[in-house]
Amino acid sequence: MKISVNDEAVEVDDGTTVAALVERLGFGEKGIAVAVDLSVLPRSEWQTTLADGARVEVVTAVQGG
Repeated sequence: MKISVNDEAVEVDDGTTVAALVERLGFGEKGIAVAVDLSVLPRSEWQTTLADGARVEVVTAVQGG
């Protein structure tokens, strides 16, 4: 199925969870936030299965000053 990740089309298997997607994309476990269809998803809900056409945004924390 097709989803959008940070405005780029990505093909994933049916039943892919947010956690599996984050791991597949190579993001670390800390310092990131995920929104699905414009709603921020708490880490406790990352076992949520993605639907076809879902819009996912992955944002990383940046340190600076």
